[in-house]
Amino acid sequence: MSDIEKKRHTVRAGRDAVSAVQLSQSLTAAIDAWAEARHLNRSDAIRRLIELGLKAGPAPTTHRMVQQHSGEIEDEAISRIRAMLDPSLSAEERERRIRRLIEGPPEFSDQRIDLPKHEK
Repeated sequence: MSDIEKKRHTVRAGRDAVSAVQLSQSLTAAIDAWAEARHLNRSDAIRRLIELGLKAGPAPTTHRMVQQHSGEIEDEAISRIRAMLDPSLSAEERERRIRRLIEGPPEFSDQRIDLPKHEK
């Protein structure tokens, strides 16, 4: 790294870092509206919005969301499948078909993110 690059990336003692970011016009307008409603300038508004975002914590991953809601999703799928099945089928056959549809083909079970992984 050259001396010029080092100077650009270092923060002098006692001074806050200055960061430049590119924002779309629509995002800038939304930030400006948020700032105006709170009587802030754009720089303070961006700083506060970032702080709020960081306090909110990380967004749940898709995998975590599926695990949290897998029971609800499965219940909804079962009720929809029941509504579509032929009512003249025996209860045992209806349950077998529902399980087969919910669990899916065994060759795809390793790709299901809502099921626990079994060690091989």
